[in-house]
Amino acid sequence: MTSAARYPLLDTIDLPSDLRRLERRQLPQLARELREFLVESVSQTGGHFASNLGCIELTVALHYVFDTPHDRLVWDVGHQTYPHKILTGRRARMNTMRMKDGLAGFPKREESEYDTFGVGHSSTSIGAALGMAAAARTQGQARKVVAVIGDGAMTAGMAFEALNNAGAMDTDLLVILNDNDMSISPNVGALNHYLTKLMSGRFYAAVKEGSSKVLGMAPPVHALVKRAEEHVKGMITPGALFEEFGFNYLGPIDGHDLDTLVETLGNVRKLKGPQFLHVVTKKGQGYKLAEKDPIAYHGVSRFSPENGLAGGKGGGKPSYTQVFGDWLCDMAKQDRRLVGITPAMREGSGMVRFANEHADRYFDVGIAEQHAVTFAAGLACEGIKP
Repeated sequence: MTSAARYPLLDTIDLPSDLRRLERRQLPQLARELREFLVESVSQTGGHFASNLGCIELTVALHYVFDTPHDRLVWDVGHQTYPHKILTGRRARMNTMRMKDGLAGFPKREESEYDTFGVGHSSTSIGAALGMAAAARTQGQARKVVAVIGDGAMTAGMAFEALNNAGAMDTDLLVILNDNDMSISPNVGALNHYLTKLMSGRFYAAVKEGSSKVLGMAPPVHALVKRAEEHVKGMITPGALFEEFGFNYLGPIDGHDLDTLVETLGNVRKLKGPQFLHVVTKKGQGYKLAEKDPIAYHGVSRFSPENGLAGGKGGGKPSYTQVFGDWLCDMAKQDRRLVGITPAMREGSGMVRFANEHADRYFDVGIAEQHAVTFAAGLACEGIKP
């Protein structure tokens, strides 16, 4: 699938140890080649797409800074690990993605020593990484452990249970929030609204812009404000929330700026105790069609890289999901007691039509499966059919 002419740098990388021999100035070229290879590969096999495009620079930086597989790298959900697989000895097998006896679409421990935890379910990364960090301390191992979690997965209770536990244990652990303001379904819930308000930084940006205009003519005062800027920012960003859990909050930083990523990760690697790094990325980065519509390009079938998804992902025979969604709507018309519940999987569960036609009986509880089941039980206790 590759040729030396098309991927001159990527073709030299069989394992992360090869990547770590590169000069830092070569990393942007590697990221560009990796992105081009990913577009070519997924267009032929189908699979998760937009999420993988969005974490290419972060993946390169993590394997460049950390001594994987000795240092443990735990991905949340796992549908953003195609770049990770390509850089960890599986590039030649990417054409078998999600096929019989081919590569798994998610990290799989049996597949590679670089896949430290089997995932495919949301919000488990911090808990698993904490267990690995605790094991390293118990065994006297000098090992770094990193958990990468998305903003959608961060809304789940399990993630906060693990954060609470990690802060209390004071274990060496780095949690990276890959903040692309995007889960498969739109994030919901009071916690998400709170985080979104803080992460948007609009108030901070407005204050900064206004003060800059006023102080622009007074360089000494302006310099003083710049020195105080980070302290002000810390009071009105999510740092306050995560530091209450016992973490040292850092960021937000640009998740597509390799120099900043490598420099920051290199510094954080030397720190002791629980660290929380906020990285801002864009789903579909580098492929304009996916940037414009990351939901449509979240999981794709085969497509033309030049033309994108022809007529969307539909066509042909209806999928099981479509049949279920239509059945759900038909049943809802016959029985007012029927309600639909989804844990942030409206599209994946075929419930878009139901959500539109029966909004008063549609509940998206966010990425919180155990709550979804218990919530359903409460509804059932009162005669509703969830």
